[in-house]
Amino acid sequence: MNITFAQAQQKLEEITAEMLVLIRQYGLDAESPFDVIRVARNKIGNEQDYIRFLELSLEGRIYGEYAEALQKQMDQQAAEVSDPTNNIH
Repeated sequence: MNITFAQAQQKLEEITAEMLVLIRQYGLDAESPFDVIRVARNKIGNEQDYIRFLELSLEGRIYGEYAEALQKQMDQQAAEVSDPTNNIH
């Protein structure tokens, strides 16, 4: 399954929107990224919402890393096109 950069960005926006609903609903106020899961575990009383929060966290990380890798690849390709003398194989 190939996903374009635009599709990955769109999916990240959807994940963020759904995650923000849960963050507001349960008042999740972690002070650092390392506290997010602990705070969610303590504040989200509905098991299904907690599971969904974890799923969104994982999906966001996967899509974020994928988008970052695609961006690096596009930047590298753009650099090779703009400077064909730097294309060493």
